Amino acid sequence: MNSRRKMLTSRVTNCVWSSIKGMARSTESPGLPSLDVLTQDFRFAFRMLKRDYGFTVIAVLILALGIAVNITVFSVVNTILLRPLPFPDSEKLVRIVEKDPKAGESSKTYTADATQDFQERNRSFQSVSGYFAFTGPDNFKLIGNSQPLPVTGILVAEGFFQTLAVKTSFGRLFRSTEFVKHAPPVVVLSYSFWKRQFGGDRNIIGRPIDLSNTSVTVVGVLPNTFDFGSVFSPGTKVDLFVPYIMDDFRDDGNDLALVGRLKAGVTFAAAQNEANRLFPQLYFEHKHPEYGKGYTGQLTGLKDYISGQLRRSLIVLWCAVGLILLIVCVNLSNLMLARLAARSKEFGMRSALGARRTRIVRQLLTESMVLAVMGAGFGLALAFFVIRYLAHQGSIALPLLSMVRVDGTALAWTLLIAIGAAVLFGLVPGLRISEGNLQELLKDSGGHGASDGRRHGRLRSVLVVSEIALACVLLVGAGLLLRSFLRVLDVDLGFEPSRAAAISVDFDNDEKAVTRAAKWQEIVERTSQIPGVESAGICDNLPMSRNRSWGIAAKGEPKPDGRDFVPVFVYIVSPGYLKAMGMHLLEGRDISWGELVNNRNVVIINDTVARRLWPGRSPIGRTALAGGAEAEVIGEIADVHESNAEDNAGAQMYLPATKQFGPEGAYLVLRSKLPASSLARTVMITLRRMNPGQPATEFRSIQGLVDHATSPRRFFVLLVGIFAGLGLLLASLGVYGVISYSVTRQKPEIGIRMALGATQARVQLDVIWRTMGLALAGISVGVIASFAVSRLIASLL
Repeated sequence: MNSRRKMLTSRVTNCVWSSIKGMARSTESPGLPSLDVLTQDFRFAFRMLKRDYGFTVIAVLILALGIAVNITVFSVVNTILLRPLPFPDSEKLVRIVEKDPKAGESSKTYTADATQDFQERNRSFQSVSGYFAFTGPDNFKLIGNSQPLPVTGILVAEGFFQTLAVKTSFGRLFRSTEFVKHAPPVVVLSYSFWKRQFGGDRNIIGRPIDLSNTSVTVVGVLPNTFDFGSVFSPGTKVDLFVPYIMDDFRDDGNDLALVGRLKAGVTFAAAQNEANRLFPQLYFEHKHPEYGKGYTGQLTGLKDYISGQLRRSLIVLWCAVGLILLIVCVNLSNLMLARLAARSKEFGMRSALGARRTRIVRQLLTESMVLAVMGAGFGLALAFFVIRYLAHQGSIALPLLSMVRVDGTALAWTLLIAIGAAVLFGLVPGLRISEGNLQELLKDSGGHGASDGRRHGRLRSVLVVSEIALACVLLVGAGLLLRSFLRVLDVDLGFEPSRAAAISVDFDNDEKAVTRAAKWQEIVERTSQIPGVESAGICDNLPMSRNRSWGIAAKGEPKPDGRDFVPVFVYIVSPGYLKAMGMHLLEGRDISWGELVNNRNVVIINDTVARRLWPGRSPIGRTALAGGAEAEVIGEIADVHESNAEDNAGAQMYLPATKQFGPEGAYLVLRSKLPASSLARTVMITLRRMNPGQPATEFRSIQGLVDHATSPRRFFVLLVGIFAGLGLLLASLGVYGVISYSVTRQKPEIGIRMALGATQARVQLDVIWRTMGLALAGISVGVIASFAVSRLIASLL
């Protein structure tokens, strides 16, 4: 036995000597190491890591996971918060909204008249333009194939693309002469739609296409880098663009979302001062009477307007992955310490042969750097696929998400965290050598148990406690975010999204009101007879989406807050819509088909409007000035969250579907006992029997709309929850590693204890108590740290 041990020791000595003799001979100058010395360090590091194959694989996998989540989140944060918008000189782009001095931001859109006047009078902007803000999906149909194809189009005002400094991939943009009434209709296609629908045929320029029964000439194709939906309407895939002709919309209220480009040399503050002076003049002169005195324009940088509300959530997410990287580094430090103990004979012999302590520490850091680079490489590959997956998730309504890429900045960030990680997890064993006597390592290598436990056990235990504490912080943060999200889900939306679904309906806006009302009635009555359908109704806009605001006032009553009109969100609906949406009628009744056919002016209001116009009294039977016309109030419903579940429900009114529908489209809403997928085919057949031109549009559940509106918060909660679970797993692995290694090293001691009479149960109990002690210590530290973190997270929610 002794001869075998001596032979093995001799082989190890020869191996170590052959590996380090060149290092021992080299000059150890106090300055920077030479290139030859660094090359030797890296070669030796690769040999040692190759020899310890199991350790290397585990370390690289843990590192790859930690670095991958950091690269992924950094790429998202970089795209949404840090990187400029994908437009030339994007810092000069400004979003213009209306500001009510009493209620803050009042409206995000402007009338055609106000837009033209502001364009003419301002001196701060190089150009000001906008787009129709209330466009719904599938609002156009492309005819020419075997069946009509639903497409989504955006109406853009003159100069919109020029304001953004967007050019076509080929063809041209709209001309000024194409923004007037009776101009030949033209269209500009998005790049993805051109590739998908026309096979990338460049000869499409100048050719007519049939768009919603109108011959429209294709004049240009936008570049692949321009994604309107990602910037202005997250989660929406836009297919084409048509001119917004202002003369067609002068009586339709405020429906233009404005974007301006500042002139060279004009500061943001100067432009805001001009808006403060100019907008009250515009409202006072001739614009819609629902605007009160003191209204002004609020200028916000387009980048901040798009992503500013996500800043806090993204910072929390970024901090979470930072904690994951810390846990990874602590875990790897523990592994490196265990490996240091296993290599104590090697380091002791190298010291005996003349290697300096700094040289050995540098060797450990070199091995850490090699591990970090390997982990970064695999992590970068993993992050690439995750980011590619996220960029194609249209169900997540995050702005700029489709533009997330692994770019040069992300590569630089990868290198930075790889170096940082290498220093972090390589520093602990390096310091352990620096503060100790290398000759002691040689002595300790032949011993076991208590000596090793005293030397390394305490440090590894501290690291494990740190891991558990960091995991606790992550878990508490995830819990707070989850609780906040559940509160959002518990909000009474004012309607019941479950078992309700909607489909876009083809219609002709040029028909007379009576003819259109008769068609709506036929559609509602026929679809209501489909087995499983409980109720049906028509509307021009669905909740959880953008909507336009009109004005409403009580005839003969005092003005609320000194205003002539109360701004309200307006919905144009048919009988049955309220029931199909599951809205709560508090008082009065629904609109009747007779009122549509006879074009009678009636209105249904929500509780907020009733309290503001007729406080403490019933509004039923009273006369309101709704959209500039007198209308009898026939019903009052509970408040409905029209845009999202987190904002307070605003003022709303519902007008009969005799009103003209706009480019936002028309929707058939059905409430059924059957899932939407089961109804889709039957509903489509029924609609096409009445209108063969009905395109095959998507049958969308209302619950899906609610989920889409809450998808950004859901996305953040899910990611932080995953990171918290990952942190807990890594901490558990750390505890297991320390206990397992400690037990392995203490086998001789345990054997002696059992020989002296200790039972197996007693030994197992000691191990369990030690494990529980580490866990309780980590949880205690984590709970204390979580109090401070919870305050920070609560302030960010």
